Amino acid sequence: MRELEERIRREGIVEDGDVLKVDAFLNHQMDVALFEAMGREWARLFAGEEINKLLTIEASGIGIACLAARQFGVPVVFAKKSRTRNISGDVYQAEAPSFTHGTVNTVMVSKRFLLPTDRLLLIDDFLANGGALEGLIALADQAGATVVGAGVAIEKAFQPGGDRLRARGVRVEALARIKAMSPGHIEFC
Repeated sequence: MRELEERIRREGIVEDGDVLKVDAFLNHQMDVALFEAMGREWARLFAGEEINKLLTIEASGIGIACLAARQFGVPVVFAKKSRTRNISGDVYQAEAPSFTHGTVNTVMVSKRFLLPTDRLLLIDDFLANGGALEGLIALADQAGATVVGAGVAIEKAFQPGGDRLRARGVRVEALARIKAMSPGHIEFC
């Protein structure tokens, strides 16, 4: 998606350790018009797949998923990274390593919101090593739901996550795929 690539070129900041900061428009300050355009593109790419829910992980995926969900006319379910007082009853749980944070989160979704009849589109802001999406897939598997695919804003194609997910048979549609990056340089696939 050219608009997203241009924003990454113009406003993205590459830091040591293969970290790309896009907090000016994606995951701190959010460009809602850009998110709407991303949602339209995923709706086009996944047209006819009979998706009935979008599944994401807190926190950066929520805004993107909400605007994408408007294009699909379906609700968003987000996996929480900690049990709160408002999560009662049975939950599905899975581990989801975070490349950016360097941590492993136990994510959970109430069993009320993931059903065997669900056809899910996973949404996330980044795909690096694939830990977050693998955690969401594990939640979907526990529920017996079908994962139709994954919509990712930015894939670092030089890291193994995308290849590993595709090898598992997961359809991954990344709107911007980065082939290589270093401070002051970003090359797209």
